[in-house]
Amino acid sequence: MRVRLLAVGTRMPDWVTRGVEEYRKRLPRDFALELEEITPGPRGKNADTRRAVSQEAERIRARLKGDEYLVALEVGGKAWSTEQLARQAEGWRLEGRDVALLVGGPDGLDPALSAAADQRWSLSPLTLPHPLVRILLAEQLYRAWTLMVGHPYHR
Repeated sequence: MRVRLLAVGTRMPDWVTRGVEEYRKRLPRDFALELEEITPGPRGKNADTRRAVSQEAERIRARLKGDEYLVALEVGGKAWSTEQLARQAEGWRLEGRDVALLVGGPDGLDPALSAAADQRWSLSPLTLPHPLVRILLAEQLYRAWTLMVGHPYHR
């Protein structure tokens, strides 16, 4: 199974790239994590926010493979404990489909794209900075995998 993180935003600080890579390299090939950055829609003084979010959604849709299990990361999604995430990941794996995790830009995901997802997941009711979300997702996926295989990382 492949897990693709499709995240709006480019040019992340080096600490973000290093953090994500640290957990990516720990994961085995059969639970690989790939990060694909999506160019954000134009924002600025008089920018049309809805148009920017719509453009981001189009760019995300263009990257989807068509048969992936879609998980939209949304503040209003369902919160999972690490153990629940491990069970979700095991379910994704047993289903035999790759997974695409969708992270929107500063104004979130397009509502139609979110509605089309198979699941909506909330990392926290807090507003988290997008760079931190990438690292948090990578670490939690690694932690979930360690639970699935009985590795002692999650004590």
